[in-house]
Amino acid sequence: MASRGTTETSKLKQNLEEQLDRLMQQLQDLEECREELDADEYEETKKETLEQLSEFNDSLKKIMSGDMTLVDELSGMQLAIQAAISQAFKTPEVIRMFAKKQPRQLRTRLAEMDRDLMVGKLPRELYTQQKLEILTALRKLGEKLTGDDEMFLSTNAGTALSQFERVSTDLGSGDKVFALASVEVEKAKQ
Repeated sequence: MASRGTTETSKLKQNLEEQLDRLMQQLQDLEECREELDADEYEETKKETLEQLSEFNDSLKKIMSGDMTLVDELSGMQLAIQAAISQAFKTPEVIRMFAKKQPRQLRTRLAEMDRDLMVGKLPRELYTQQKLEILTALRKLGEKLTGDDEMFLSTNAGTALSQFERVSTDLGSGDKVFALASVEVEKAKQ
C-alpha cells in the first residue's frame, strides 16, 4: 500500500534535522577552534555559516508555506535557526537541543554547568550566558521553571533574548521572525 507521503515526510524531516545538525556542529567547531584561527578567517567562516543558515531558513519557509502537515515539526527548527541568526543564542549545543525539543538534555546540561561553576571549571560570565539560553529554550518548549529560574531570567535577560522571546511567542507571525532574522543578519554583516 502507498505511504501517501508519510515515508517521504519522515525522510524530509530526517534530512532537514541532519542538515541543521551539520550547521550547528559547524558553528560549535568554529567556536572551539577560534583561538587557532586568525580574526579574518574566523569572521569569514562564521559569516559563511550564517549565510548557509539563512539559506536553510529560506528553504524551510518555502516548505512550510506549501505543506501544512510539516509546520509543527519544522517550527522548532525555524526558531532554532532564527536564534542562531539573531545571535540570541550563542551556544550551538543549546540551539541543537532546542531544535530537537530535548528538555531533559537541556536540564542535564544545566546541572553539569552548575557543577562546573562550583568547582571553578566554568567562568561566571559564560555560565550566566548559557544558563539564560537554556532557561529560555526550556520556557519556549513549555517546560515549568522554578521561581529561582524565573528570577534569574528576569534579572539577566538581555535584549537579544528578550527580542527572541517577544517575536517567537506568536509562531503564526512567521514574517516577524524572518524580519528580525534579516535585521540581525544585516547587523552581523556590518
